[in-house]
Amino acid sequence: MVTVLSVGGSIVAPDNPDPDFLNRFAALVREWLAEDASRKLILVVGGGGPARSYQQAYRAISPAASDEQADWIGIMATRLNAQLLKAVFADLCLTDVVYDPTAVEVFTGKILVAAGWKPGFSTDNDAVLLAERFNAPTVINLSNIAKVYTDDPRVNPEAKPIDEISWKEFRQIVGDEWVPGKNVPFDPVASLHAQKAGLSVVCAAGRDIENLRAILDGKPFTGTKIAG
Repeated sequence: MVTVLSVGGSIVAPDNPDPDFLNRFAALVREWLAEDASRKLILVVGGGGPARSYQQAYRAISPAASDEQADWIGIMATRLNAQLLKAVFADLCLTDVVYDPTAVEVFTGKILVAAGWKPGFSTDNDAVLLAERFNAPTVINLSNIAKVYTDDPRVNPEAKPIDEISWKEFRQIVGDEWVPGKNVPFDPVASLHAQKAGLSVVCAAGRDIENLRAILDGKPFTGTKIAG
């Protein structure tokens, strides 16, 4: 049984790597995997603060900055974060960090760690591709927000939290275009892909370890489910 977590870079490295979170996250993962020998976990890691910082620097230096180059910068940050997670789980993650999710046939060990692949989408799309490949019906998307809102609550005080939403409605919120560094609950390209593949996505706050445990155990949780 394979479970896919899309782990936002904003919780792994909001500015710099966060050892406190990584300690708590690693303890939960190890405990959960140890309880059932059939469990396997795929961790797809985003770029976080370093990705945004380097992308902003590039755009400040280059007035004609291209989205493709900005994407490559972000991808490199995801690969550094992913290598950190692979090191943290070295005894359970026996396969090299995955860069191309379409090239993975099998993985040994209990954990597979993946990073950014190529320009045009975020690591959310890589998570969807890996969920398809390993027959995982749901991607658990962990970020720094507890739920999806009807609008950006930072700019619209009338925005309401959502418990469940259809892909059609969700895609009306996030749009169809990917822009490097775009701050949305789930990448628009990945959303379309997940909708076509019949996958569901759970969006939840990654730092809430008890809530993550509830999601992994199929118990009631705080978050937003996108499906249908």
